[in-house]
Amino acid sequence: MSITYTDVVVEAARYTVSVRNLCEFAAKAGDLDLRFTPAPTAQQGREGHTLVAQRRGPDHEAEVSLSGTYQGLQVRGRADGYNASRNELEEVKTFRGALEAVGWNHRELHWAQLKVYGWLMCESRSLDNINLTLVYFDVTDQTEHPFSEACTAAELRTFFEAMCEPFLGWAQQEQAHRTARDVALAAMEFPQKPFRAGQRELAAGVYRACIQSYPLLAQAPTGIGKTIGTIYPALRAMPVRTIDKLFFLTAKTPGRQVALDALGKIRNNSSSSHGFPLRVVELMAKDKACEHKDKACHGDSCPLARGFYDRLPAARRDAAATGWLDQRSLRQVALDHQICPYYLGHEMVRWSDVVVGDYNYYFDRSAMLYALTVDASWRISVLVDEAHNLYSRACSMYSAELTHTQALAVRLHVPPSVRFRVDELLNQWQLMLDAAARQSPDTTWALLEEVPESLRRTLQKLNSTISEHLNDHPTDAHGALLPFYFGTLGFTALAEEFGDHSLCEFDRAQTALPLPEAGLEEEPQFPIDGMAADASSLSAGRLTLRNIVPGHFLAARMQAADSVVMFSATLNPADYYINLLGLPETTRSMDIPCPFRPEQLSVRIKRISTRRDDRAGSLAALVNAMVTQFRANPGNYLAFFSSFDYMEMAQQALQQRFADIPVWVQERQMLEADRQTFLKQFDLAGHGIGFAVLGGVFGEGVDLPGKRLIGAFVATLGLPQFDAVNQAICERMEARFGRGHDYTYVFPGIQKVVQAAGRVIRSETDTGSVLLLDERYGERRYRSLLPNWWNIEMA
Repeated sequence: MSITYTDVVVEAARYTVSVRNLCEFAAKAGDLDLRFTPAPTAQQGREGHTLVAQRRGPDHEAEVSLSGTYQGLQVRGRADGYNASRNELEEVKTFRGALEAVGWNHRELHWAQLKVYGWLMCESRSLDNINLTLVYFDVTDQTEHPFSEACTAAELRTFFEAMCEPFLGWAQQEQAHRTARDVALAAMEFPQKPFRAGQRELAAGVYRACIQSYPLLAQAPTGIGKTIGTIYPALRAMPVRTIDKLFFLTAKTPGRQVALDALGKIRNNSSSSHGFPLRVVELMAKDKACEHKDKACHGDSCPLARGFYDRLPAARRDAAATGWLDQRSLRQVALDHQICPYYLGHEMVRWSDVVVGDYNYYFDRSAMLYALTVDASWRISVLVDEAHNLYSRACSMYSAELTHTQALAVRLHVPPSVRFRVDELLNQWQLMLDAAARQSPDTTWALLEEVPESLRRTLQKLNSTISEHLNDHPTDAHGALLPFYFGTLGFTALAEEFGDHSLCEFDRAQTALPLPEAGLEEEPQFPIDGMAADASSLSAGRLTLRNIVPGHFLAARMQAADSVVMFSATLNPADYYINLLGLPETTRSMDIPCPFRPEQLSVRIKRISTRRDDRAGSLAALVNAMVTQFRANPGNYLAFFSSFDYMEMAQQALQQRFADIPVWVQERQMLEADRQTFLKQFDLAGHGIGFAVLGGVFGEGVDLPGKRLIGAFVATLGLPQFDAVNQAICERMEARFGRGHDYTYVFPGIQKVVQAAGRVIRSETDTGSVLLLDERYGERRYRSLLPNWWNIEMA
């Protein structure tokens, strides 16, 4: 039996680590430096290594497997090449731009890897000495820049042992922690007895999914304790499945805190005098973790980046000993050692048992947790909180857009060596605008079958030119060029993977485009056939790659996990989520019966029309229905509407006729403090109606127990707008899944309705009412999707 953790594999009494990870642990030094420096892509790196190997003679051995031991530590890896006739061992590193830009600390790390390989080769081939050559290969001009050093086996052995010694002590500590952790998890008791109704069934289902390694969709009602009911069984399964790490992923910040509270209860439930041996780290957004928002992330600017890797070993040791690394604790450890809290958190992911963070850390295009999982071959379990949110979040992660105005704006700030490529892009924009105007003069929006090939080629050339320019002029990375470059890179990457999982939309509209700024040395030139000299008279274009089936991108992330459990109060129907999120056919689903009694919640349907064309005519009846309920049972209510315009129209109508009823209204742009002020209106002793938008910040994740909220009005079916975009989505969903209308309109709409209504009953002692203000709720196709414990009546 083997136990895998982080980058170390423990087999009996032997530890195994790769040469690269050993050297990164023991030899990394200097500053944290996140200044943009163009680097070879992974494909360019592979091609560069292959080309160097092909240039060598017949005596060259490529990809030489090597391994060696030091006091039970096994170190292994593959050296890039060895020539026996010259007794020369090579390590190849690819780069772009100026070789002088490769920092001294990176060079030291490269030499450390080569010297470790050198000792392993001497030991393997019984060599007394060896010639080591570090080859830097420029992927742009395909030139080699070798640096050589002759070393004796004795020198290399001493260096090897110096690398192994600190890692060996750390690995022994990690093995002891892992053993203690697994023993504690196996004996752990549920910390919140007695189980709430439905909670034991949920925990049992999650435990089976984790130990049998299959994905699970768990629909469970609000109020039964889903968070601790999923974390506890996932932890109990970790020693059974030899799981390295548990990722608890949330859509919103409050979800992180609920998870941390549950983990805190589990840790505090331990009877051990040494505390529960479970390391937990909370990942935060960079802007919230940053201590010096006015400084750049490199040692020349930020004091917490200066000498980061020199102080990291001591900080890592103290952080591991602390064990509980929520935002406050992690910050304290980092500042004690004067290093960046955000990147200390990233380092501690490697050495923690549970990671709590946002969806994007695992599911995004550049997801850190997913990359580490693949690189280190971790065995992980993933819990996805409020999983009904993952679809919309994932669609955003794998969507991108380009605009005409972006190119015009950046043109004013780029050097001539790049400007001609921007002009080529502007030519492409004008060609697309002209073609769209000819083909559809009366409409501004169009669906394209594919990303225009000429645009893709233009973007590729533009990206290459900007990359070469930034190689030669790294200081230009601080201006407007870099964000524009990142945008075109992201768009191009998604364009390369374009398929029926996404839509390509082109939109043109008359708008004011950017004009030259006062004081610029040069007026903008538009060497584009047919383009007006006055930029403000132009049409602006927008090209959007809108992902609508993120499963194409998420599938690999689902497969990388040993188990994935997605849980929410609204995961109905299961096949909707399975199909859209890339879950495999082995996915199972469970629906936990609601513990609430039908008499706790009065649900009534008022037959009025809230369709756009009928709203003015039905407004009086809608207000009357709300006021009748409020007068019959005064207290705090939430009223949900499909849009801000409709909400404001209803709120004004109610206040004009019933000025004595207190109201408070969701604003279009609300800061966190404003949201808290809105929620504070729901006082235990108060009464009134809070007006909000369905699917907005108050439609879910709001906990107003008891008399703080006694009812909800839902004046909409929640269906998305019937516009050209949604119609295109509907047609694509119909082609792929055969249920286009349901996937585009019905399921997303009813999900928001159920979430909003779920704000009313939060415990087995709450009572309240929900008034559904739309005649369509009487139709079977909609009512069948509402919770089966609701006893629905006609008002």
